[in-house]
Amino acid sequence: MAPGLVLPLYTVDAFADRPFRGNPAAVCLNERALGARLMQAIAAEMNLSETAFLVPRDDGDWDLRWFTPAAEVDLCGHATLASAQVVFEEVEPGRAEVVFHTRSGPLRVVRAGDLCVMDLPADPPWPEPPAPGLVEGLGRAPAAVLASRAHWLAVYDTEADVRALAPDFARLGTLDRRVIATAPCAGQADFVSRFFAPGVGVPED
Repeated sequence: MAPGLVLPLYTVDAFADRPFRGNPAAVCLNERALGARLMQAIAAEMNLSETAFLVPRDDGDWDLRWFTPAAEVDLCGHATLASAQVVFEEVEPGRAEVVFHTRSGPLRVVRAGDLCVMDLPADPPWPEPPAPGLVEGLGRAPAAVLASRAHWLAVYDTEADVRALAPDFARLGTLDRRVIATAPCAGQADFVSRFFAPGVGVPED
């Protein structure tokens, strides 16, 4: 890190109702944009699935970028919610809405009581034959395979199928997209999922 550079940095557990649960993200604040090499080095140091970098804009919005330990990514939901929580709690207490400008376009987060609510850009999937290495990398053939711009979606019949996966991260890391394995949920939720992105330094998020 550059001599004399001090950056406020927070670790926020998204999707959690108590500490040390949920999906953690790091949130780094600075008054000006950092270079990509420095942001990547900080993200590698944090070693979380994503580190978010926030820079305030003159219009009251924020610029936002996300880095895994190995690469910059176009979109990250939980690190965006974590960023909003930092703005609402630490930077501008009492603020109820924030807009982040990102590589995926503007993302709006609204405070709703103790929760942060947002809509992510749609990335509709379509049926497609699995890429070579997808089934082998997952270790179990899914009932259906779909593809989107950024993801392979492997749909299994049961929650137990998804839980039992023992992925080969080296194989999954050779694919052209990140991988989501999903199935209907046997409990209170609608579905379960697991997310694999070894190609950008996140074996399983």
